[in-house]
Amino acid sequence: MSERRSCLAVRLARSVFRYKPRPKDDKPIIDALGDLVEDHSDLGFKKFHEMLRKQGRPWNHKRVYRVYKLMKLNKKRRYKRRLPTRNPDPLEVPDGPNISWSCDFMSDALTDSRRFRTFNLIDDFNREGLAIEIDFNLPAERVVRVLDRLLETRGVPQKLRMDNGPEFTSDAMKKWFKETGVKPDFIEPGKPAQNAYIERFNRSYRQGVLDMYLFDSLQEVKRETKKWIRKYNHERPHDSLQKMTPVEYLAEKSPKHCTLAWS
Repeated sequence: MSERRSCLAVRLARSVFRYKPRPKDDKPIIDALGDLVEDHSDLGFKKFHEMLRKQGRPWNHKRVYRVYKLMKLNKKRRYKRRLPTRNPDPLEVPDGPNISWSCDFMSDALTDSRRFRTFNLIDDFNREGLAIEIDFNLPAERVVRVLDRLLETRGVPQKLRMDNGPEFTSDAMKKWFKETGVKPDFIEPGKPAQNAYIERFNRSYRQGVLDMYLFDSLQEVKRETKKWIRKYNHERPHDSLQKMTPVEYLAEKSPKHCTLAWS
């Protein structure tokens, strides 16, 4: 039988019979995802797709996710228990920059087991990383120097949210608060959820730097941290910032404050 009569007999459209799927060229997607993984190995599919869209890539999320799984980049989802929220001062999103800053300490170790600390500071308005100071010892006087340096480049915040660590309750910090007029906003002991913005920043920093590499020296830690903080502020989109980076959000919502402490 002819093709026409055969298709008519089985009630099949000839266009369907002749259809041949075109081979899909996924190499551009593979290359783009490979570049993102190399620069942002701590992120997952959702952030990668948002970054591809910001680059003007035309691929939809289904196609990108198919290639993402073929490259075996999909990560196992982690669930964490959330601490109950009970704030003496409600944790709110500030209306603009320099209204509320948050800070905290982190610690890790070099390959020779020497432990070091980091002092992390962000602006709650746009989650911008303002400073990450790194050393084997970070006393209160060192913290004051970091804050003074930021006051010159960023301006004076209205309040500083922190825990009740000895560095923050020291005489040096009390003097600094009195001289600058910044209000100390201490969270309740054992309530890290009350400082959620810096806790979330700490998690990203640990995943992107501290848990990602083995460091032999502080110079290596500082070098990778400087690279990471620039990507965090300039390239990584945030769900809480309407899919914008901290730099883009600051420039849109408060253009007069768009001069950054990290350049």
